[in-house]
Amino acid sequence: MPAVHHKLLLEDALLDSPQTRSLLSVFEEDAANLTDYTNQLLQSMQRVFGAQSEMGLATEQLSRQLLAYEKKNFALGKGDEEVVNTLQNFATTVEELNALHLELANQMADTMVFPLIQFREKDLTEISTLKEIYGIATDEHEASMVKYSRLPKKRENEKLKADLVKEVAYTRRKQHQASLQYYCALNALQYRKRVAMLEPMLGYTQAQVVFFKKGLELVSKKIDNFLSSVSNMTKNIQAQLDVEAEVMRVSQKELLSVDDSVYLLDKENEPVNRTLIQKAGFLNIRNKTGLVTTAWDRLYFFTQGGNLMCQPRGAVAGGMVLDLDNSSVMAIECEDRHYCFQITSPSGKASMILQAESKKEYEEWICTVNNISRQIYLTDNPEAVAIRLNQTAIQAVTPVTSFEKRQEGSPDPDRSVAHSNIQQQNPTAAKPGGVYSTSAASQKSGAGPEPEDLIAPGTPIQFDIVLPASEFQDQNRVDGRRTNPFGETDDDCSHESDDSLLQQVFAVRFLGSMAVRCGDNQEVIYEAMRQVLAARAIHNIFRTTESHLMVTSSSLRLIDPQTQVTRISFQLGEVCQFAAHQENSRLMGFVVEGRDWSGGGDSEDQNGEPSFSAFVFESNTEGEKICYTMSLAKDITEAKKDPVALAQLMKNMPLTNDGKFLLLDAENSDTADGDGPEDLESEA
Repeated sequence: MPAVHHKLLLEDALLDSPQTRSLLSVFEEDAANLTDYTNQLLQSMQRVFGAQSEMGLATEQLSRQLLAYEKKNFALGKGDEEVVNTLQNFATTVEELNALHLELANQMADTMVFPLIQFREKDLTEISTLKEIYGIATDEHEASMVKYSRLPKKRENEKLKADLVKEVAYTRRKQHQASLQYYCALNALQYRKRVAMLEPMLGYTQAQVVFFKKGLELVSKKIDNFLSSVSNMTKNIQAQLDVEAEVMRVSQKELLSVDDSVYLLDKENEPVNRTLIQKAGFLNIRNKTGLVTTAWDRLYFFTQGGNLMCQPRGAVAGGMVLDLDNSSVMAIECEDRHYCFQITSPSGKASMILQAESKKEYEEWICTVNNISRQIYLTDNPEAVAIRLNQTAIQAVTPVTSFEKRQEGSPDPDRSVAHSNIQQQNPTAAKPGGVYSTSAASQKSGAGPEPEDLIAPGTPIQFDIVLPASEFQDQNRVDGRRTNPFGETDDDCSHESDDSLLQQVFAVRFLGSMAVRCGDNQEVIYEAMRQVLAARAIHNIFRTTESHLMVTSSSLRLIDPQTQVTRISFQLGEVCQFAAHQENSRLMGFVVEGRDWSGGGDSEDQNGEPSFSAFVFESNTEGEKICYTMSLAKDITEAKKDPVALAQLMKNMPLTNDGKFLLLDAENSDTADGDGPEDLESEA
């Protein structure tokens, strides 16, 4: 008899994955079908037993009736002595047959009906009871997880959090114990049902054989051998059940002897694997239920190649949710929930917000999605590539949170391979169609430059603009008042604002800046974008500050929307290159030449060569609109040198009532309010 191969693995009881649930549903369906069949079979056997019992009662009554003939005292019964003796002999025979029928009925009750009743009342009822206990434990665990997921982060109460953590651990252990008992019972049922089906029929057949042996004394050896083989079969199955029951008992004891920390969600000092290229587990996903209302659903997610898959409970297989190739991932603050992150497609049109169960899961999901977005899984040895890229990424990118210079010194030459691990977007994603350049050298033909030719390996990246206190107090203030950055009439405004023929304001978020090696190649902006976005992802720096970028015919100014203080400004002549990312249209950047924006030193380095810095922004509008405005500003600057060209340009462009160039764009009115949020999450 072959052993049972399909069984529930006790090791999977704690994870409670959809795959395990799907297999469990098969076992539950089998148990339900077995229960229905057992009830029908028991009814048939009880009918046979009832018929056999009725046969015994009928033969007993027949025997009594045969003996009663003598006592009837028929008036005309003289000469019936032979009939009476014959009937008495018949009565004795029928009584002997009745004894055989009663013995057969008793054997049917003991060997056919009783084992099946015992199987139904003991095994099948135990399965039903354990199923209810398992369902209750699962519901309690889900309820505790919902309360834990809703635990506020900003107003977090340590005692409340500790109580919820204990509650989750308790319900998780309770569910684990219930699932182990339930799984063991279902596994054992696969053996017991075979015994339960064979044993009653074995008892029925043996009882009939004994009945016929005693009644007719005619039984062939073939039947004896068959019954013997059936008996041996049941003994072998029982022996297998005993062995399997012992193995499950030992395994259950070992699984329950683990430390209680296995049931905790957030474990202290738990190492995070940042080199994963595959990940699976439960996440909460935010879904919109109305115009302003949302709901969170706990689903099972896993990665398959370059796709993010989702498998709801009860589903046989998972379905694709998002293509992770060249996607971006970031940590966000969402509805006062902790461990939230957002995944955005390369085009920026599709995004989803997820919540992890613990800090370890949260960081590993972000790193896994980031690794998959680089298409590491397509390499020959993806695990080794992920480890190497993670190590070099941490060495290559050093976050700097202000515009203060680092200490003098040459970068570590060992970081020369850093560029290979921070190309988190496709190098061909940004195309020349979104670029406006003032340098003819950007149109060079031939193969593109290597990343190390554009940006020195190990170049520090700066993620924020922090002004010194003296600059914050004195900048743009005259007689204790701030100047108006929007060019409105004011006696204290600069002469530059009064004479400007173009003023346009865009809402932007500063992502980062870094020193670059050249300013005459548009690829340097794309490489800076890739390195800034990769550095933010690696170091989990996703918070950005909204500012207003004012483009005039003479300068670029980055203005604080709350205080109207200019954070940083550039003369338009210093901007030698600017470009917009074509696939992610909200990304744009520009390169500034000969500008020491940290406040120290000359505009050229010690060798007398010009220095260049790349600045990367994310805009609320399309980056090409900003680039178009900057290109128009440069055209105006060039046209100022020739009055005829300026007059022609003003003739071809619409003007406002005060003689300035009019751009048909709602960005100015939308962003000049100055009441936008101070800290936002980048969607780059």
